[in-house]
Order: sequence, then C-alpha cells, then structure tokens
Amino acid sequence: MRPLEGIRILDFSRVLAGPMATQILAEMGAEVTKVERPETGDESRVFEPRLAGGESAYFMAFNRGKRSLTLNLKSARGQDLARRLVAGSDVIVENFLPGEMERFQLGYGRLAELNPGLIYVSSTGFGQTGPYRDRPGYDTVFQALSGVMHLTGHADGPPAKAGVPIADMSSGLWIAIAILSGLVGRARSGKGCRVDLSMMDVQASLLALAAARLFALDEDVRRAGTEHPGRVPSAAFECRDGGWLHISGSDQHWPALCAALGLAELAADRTLDKNAGRVGGRERVMAAMRTAMLQHDRAPLAERLRAAGIPAGEVNTVREILDDPHMVARGTVGAFEHPSAGRVPALRTPVRYEGFDDPDIGVPPQLGADTDWILSEELGLGAAEIDALKIEGVI
Repeated sequence: MRPLEGIRILDFSRVLAGPMATQILAEMGAEVTKVERPETGDESRVFEPRLAGGESAYFMAFNRGKRSLTLNLKSARGQDLARRLVAGSDVIVENFLPGEMERFQLGYGRLAELNPGLIYVSSTGFGQTGPYRDRPGYDTVFQALSGVMHLTGHADGPPAKAGVPIADMSSGLWIAIAILSGLVGRARSGKGCRVDLSMMDVQASLLALAAARLFALDEDVRRAGTEHPGRVPSAAFECRDGGWLHISGSDQHWPALCAALGLAELAADRTLDKNAGRVGGRERVMAAMRTAMLQHDRAPLAERLRAAGIPAGEVNTVREILDDPHMVARGTVGAFEHPSAGRVPALRTPVRYEGFDDPDIGVPPQLGADTDWILSEELGLGAAEIDALKIEGVI
C-alpha cells in the first residue's frame, strides 16, 4: 500500500509547478486526473527536448502516473462535467490567472458548496491579492524579481539564473506541502480549505539567510560565486587536472584541511582558528587555498580530504552524478514503458518508506487517453452522449 491511496486529485494545472506537485502525489498513491484542453492539451506536451518519436521529455518529467481527461472549460457542458468530477474529488489544483476559474464557473466558492471538504489550491505567480496579482510570469522572471538571480553568479560577472528552474520546482514542492497539510487539517476538522500559493512568495521564502544578513547587519548580499558569505572556506576550487572540488569546512575541519593542503603558515596563525577570523581574512585564506588546490588532481585529493573528515564534493556534470555508484545503488534512475516511446529513463520520486510501499515510477498519459472511461464509468455517460461531446468540441 502507498500512503496516499484513496486520495483523488483533479489537476487543472499546466507546465511545471502544479504538474510536478501532482506527479509526486500520484507516485505516492493518489489518483490524479489531469484535465487538459482538447486537441492541444498541456502546452508542455510540445516543449523541448523531444524523444525520437516526437514526445516531449519535458512533459514526461512532470506528468507521470496520471490520467488524462480532455475538457473544454470555455463551454458550459465542459464546466458542468468538471463540477460533477469535483463532487468526488479531495483536491483541486489550478494555476490560471486570478479570476479565470471563476469565469469557468469553477471558483472555490462555488465548488466548496458542492464539496465542503475540498482542498482547493490556486498556484499563481503573484497570489490572489496585491498590485501584481494579474501579472503573468515565468520561472526566470521570478528568479529575477525575487533577488535570487541577483545573488547568483560571480562577483565580477553579471547575474545568472540557477541551473535548474528553481522558482517552478520549489513552488511545486510547496503545492505538495499545502495539499498534504490541507488533508491533515481536514481529517482533524472535517472542513476543506482554499490555498493561495504565490510563486513570488515562495521565492522570497528562499531568501531566509540573505534576509537574515540584511536584518542583522543591514547588508544587502551580493554575488559571490561558489563562496559562502558567512563561512570560510566554503567554495569550489580548481584542481591541477581541470576538475573542480567544493570544500565546506567549519572550525573543527580547519587543522586537518591545512595539514592536507600543506598550509602550515595558515595553520600556525591563531587568528584563523575560528570562522570569524577566517571570514575577516577571506582574501588571504582563499588565495592560499586556490594555489594549494592547483597542486593536486581532483580525485585523489577528494578522497584524502574525505578520509580526514573534511566535507568535500566534486562538481559533477549531470551525466557524472547519475552514473555515480552511490546513486546507482540508491536506484535514483529508473524507467517506465510508454505506449509509443517505449522504455524511457526517469528519475525516481526521492522518498523511501518503511511501513508503506515506495513511490512507483508512473507512465505519463497520452492526451485524452482516459476521457471515455472517466465519462462512462465515473459519470455514467453513454456512448452516444460521449460521441456528441466530441463532435461539439467539449472533449
């Protein structure tokens, strides 16, 4: 048994944050029905990269384990069918601009009357309130506006985006958290709730440490490459063979680090024993470490540092980390069998249970693959009625 079996989610979201959240919950056992536009579906179905047969690997990365139902939400009949499905659902997820679901006659107020226990999550760029509520936005826009992009990159270079869509993906995690906490709250109170989740709010929450420096020191943190503003040493260093090795050491690691790198002069300087002294002497410490690291090849140095108890990690490529023996042993990469694309590798949902079955790697649905079954078996529509809905463009 998986922990979310019996939970039914009706997912109106598209592209990344919402679909990522519902994929996580689907692979934990929830039944997720993805509601898509007839003919075109979720716009990410045509996003790059594509597999050899034309299917979008982007779509497949965030939509595993779901059913696909096509509904034209601009039609009164499509809206009616959606409301009938809501009556048997536990959770609604949507990421339309504020007011759009109300225009579809699917706003929280109306649906909560049909289903008082409903957990209704609205994920938008800027939230349901505030002067920016009607603005559209994308991952990199939120990285820029939130300050995350200003903090990313090297001090002598321009701002940079994170290497992954961090605004979308962190928002996806918070959507999942909101759903799970809402379900727990409903189990205790018997009542559902509306969740107003703003991607901008999520990005601001990631600034906790940068904001702490602003609040404590009135310091507006600036780009520092791989260096940590409050810890020395904590940075990536180039090695003799061109590889990069990241070291993050605290006071207890400092003597062993100096011994491993031959930094006798720094080790003898008592002002550097504590992190505050090393932060104050950052330029001197970092210059000496850069010179020392260039005298060693990465692999043997990394092993020697780890053997001495010093936290060190190679700066890996995606290929390198997914081929890493530890990740292989953990089963990080699995696969699913797709009806048209065949066997497709996939990253597992990163949860391991004792007491429940682990998440399965689900199969992404083909567009509308479950429409007929859902309408006939769950809503009781006959074949002639379903055919008429297709002719009318409702499904």
